[in-house]
Amino acid sequence: ADQMYGPKEDRKLVIVLVGLPARGKTFTAAKLTRYLRWLGHETKHFNVGKYRRLKHGTNQTADFFRGDNKEGVEARNEVAALAMEDMLSWMEEGGQVGICDATNSTRSRRNMLMKMAEGKCKIIFVETICNDQDVLERNIRLKVQQSPDYAEQTDFEAGVRDFKERLAYYEKVYEPVDEGSYIKMIDMVSGNGGQLQQINNISGYLPGRIVFFLVNCHLTPRPILLTRHGESLDNVRGRIGGDSSLSEVGEVYSRKLASFVEKRLKSERTASIWTSTLQRTILTAQPIIGFPKIQWRALDEINAGVCDGMTYDEVKKNKPEEYESRRKDKLRYRYPRGESYLDVIQRLEPVIIELERQRAPVVVIAHQAVLRSLYAYFADKPLEEVPKIEIPLHTIIE
Repeated sequence: ADQMYGPKEDRKLVIVLVGLPARGKTFTAAKLTRYLRWLGHETKHFNVGKYRRLKHGTNQTADFFRGDNKEGVEARNEVAALAMEDMLSWMEEGGQVGICDATNSTRSRRNMLMKMAEGKCKIIFVETICNDQDVLERNIRLKVQQSPDYAEQTDFEAGVRDFKERLAYYEKVYEPVDEGSYIKMIDMVSGNGGQLQQINNISGYLPGRIVFFLVNCHLTPRPILLTRHGESLDNVRGRIGGDSSLSEVGEVYSRKLASFVEKRLKSERTASIWTSTLQRTILTAQPIIGFPKIQWRALDEINAGVCDGMTYDEVKKNKPEEYESRRKDKLRYRYPRGESYLDVIQRLEPVIIELERQRAPVVVIAHQAVLRSLYAYFADKPLEEVPKIEIPLHTIIE
């Protein structure tokens, strides 16, 4: 990492979200946090609203958010500075990417954050803009339903009115980002996908990855089904890797899977079936008809290198040092001339980007190590847990 980035401040990155309330900032922050953690970057989401609630309670009315309420403005700037201080000290202890989740809707607030970060880390603003009134109305109602700010509000419609009033105060003082390094996402919240409106002054490996990820994200809900191939002949023999065909039990599963997929996705004719290039996944997908099938080499099972085709007992007996190294650190252990789990995660990144981009359902038929890695992304599991995730045969995870 030291070689990949330049000066110290370039190695630490703060993503500062900018946008009016109900524009999908927290959603974007959570998604970005999950993605960067999965890639192995120490990432933490700092939600300024939580700091405000801890310091000033949850029952602030819309008046607290007025631009001409001097005390309110000072109180909100104070909690934003607190969150930023916490983030910077977390970075001193080894954190790499901090995500500052707040409206940050005025130039003076953003300048304050930039001054605090000077010489310590690089700042990128991510502004979320949404002009779709239907989406906004839906988001506002969802926000009032879920936000701790309205947990004690018994009259839902009164809560909606108060939130809209708060929104109007923010709109009055809102200043779009035109300073520093920034990414503007427009109407990412609606069904039209993340239309990237503008990118300014973005350079470097990690900022580039972040841009690429955000361009491909959207909010259209769709099911993603994960399953291992049907039992293979090598599964029966307890052999690692290989490219064997299915056992009789595996063939039964492939037919059951076909009828399940047919029922589950009957109204979703645009769905697709993704397999690896190994025949056990291709044969499992064979009975499924009516959907396009795509083979991905990136979905192939972890490469066991010189241990391919052996049983674990044979590895223990013939290569005791390898067996022991793997037992000690399954995440980082790399088979000689093969791969580690971390290698598998790196090669799965394009698959994740493509899954994020899809608007229709996808059925992924793959292998244990690969599905552990994909599941860890969607379930936001720490990397250390990846090799321990249970992905049994003949099971569908949605």
